[in-house]
Amino acid sequence: MKKILTFLKKEPMLLLSLIAAIAAMILNPPTKDLLGKIDWRTLGTLFMMLTILEGFKRENIFKPLINFSTRFRSVRSLSLFLVFCVFFTSMFVTNDVSLIIFVPLTIMLFRRSGKEQYILPVISMENIAAIRGSLLMPFGSPQNLFLYGRFGVGIGTFMLHMAPLCVSSAILLIVFILIMSRKEKGQVIGFSDTGNITEDGDNAYRKPWYLALFGLVMVVIITKTQYWPVALLIVVVAMLFLDRTILLKTDYVILATFFCFFVFSSLISTHPSVSVMLGKLVAGYEYWWAIGISQIISNVPASIVLYPFSTNNAGLIYGLDTAGLCSLIGSLASVINYRIYVREYPGKGWAFVKTFTLISWAFFAIVVIPGYLLSSWPFV
Repeated sequence: MKKILTFLKKEPMLLLSLIAAIAAMILNPPTKDLLGKIDWRTLGTLFMMLTILEGFKRENIFKPLINFSTRFRSVRSLSLFLVFCVFFTSMFVTNDVSLIIFVPLTIMLFRRSGKEQYILPVISMENIAAIRGSLLMPFGSPQNLFLYGRFGVGIGTFMLHMAPLCVSSAILLIVFILIMSRKEKGQVIGFSDTGNITEDGDNAYRKPWYLALFGLVMVVIITKTQYWPVALLIVVVAMLFLDRTILLKTDYVILATFFCFFVFSSLISTHPSVSVMLGKLVAGYEYWWAIGISQIISNVPASIVLYPFSTNNAGLIYGLDTAGLCSLIGSLASVINYRIYVREYPGKGWAFVKTFTLISWAFFAIVVIPGYLLSSWPFV
């Protein structure tokens, strides 16, 4: 029991989701049809994505891109490269994975170049890049994956609605980087040593298989096929043959968190008085509710909780994809970024929070109203 409590203390989002699920079961005792209301498709697809991306990390799929970064010789060019690596990779490998790949690299490169004072500003902008770049694609973030499966629109329509936010954010990121690096303009930086940053995985032949499996999952997501259990079986069997240890490294915490919030949402939405109350409160104010609730439970759980009561899909998803700019809690990706930094710089967590909040709030203040105005565009 002590080990379980210690584990839950380290995973506050899982603990919160578990408490929410238990509270919902007390308020509205579950019936036999509860399991039928769980979104197993989203859970299965998320499992496939998380598992395959563990394979990506194991085999250093992004090694060429990472090693290419050492060619840049100014703070401005290196910052632009790293931030937009996060921006574009987050569209396909989820925002948290893109940060896991590039934030440690950013810290390493700026250390080696003697420019450590830029680490916090750059990884703060990488955080923004992950949040705003990932919004373009259904598989860019867990909340997008969940909502895309519920909206009933094609990928072309989805991307069309998300493109204005994505493109404007890219332009704004460039402006922020130019301002940040204005004092370093034209100065050349050098690295303390040369050579590749990463090594190849032990079994490089696995890379094509992981890429093929990733392509299979993207097809499942885009087509919304009902045969997703077949794809799930293929992924599991493939992992058993390729590297079964990957199955042990899959992030089951986020899957358990999703499951608990699905239980909470299903039970709350079927409770007559509570569902009526939330329906009245949320409908028409989805954008602001998404931003506000995300600061308490993060945007991924907020998407599950708010969706049953939403009448404006655009307002809901725009709010969720903007919520991560308000605080660390607003997005799980931000929490991951914070963890990476404090492991490298113990005792400097408050410095991270101050820098992140300053830069992120400046970005939020610029995009929040245009996002709200755009949310009146029907997501159909």
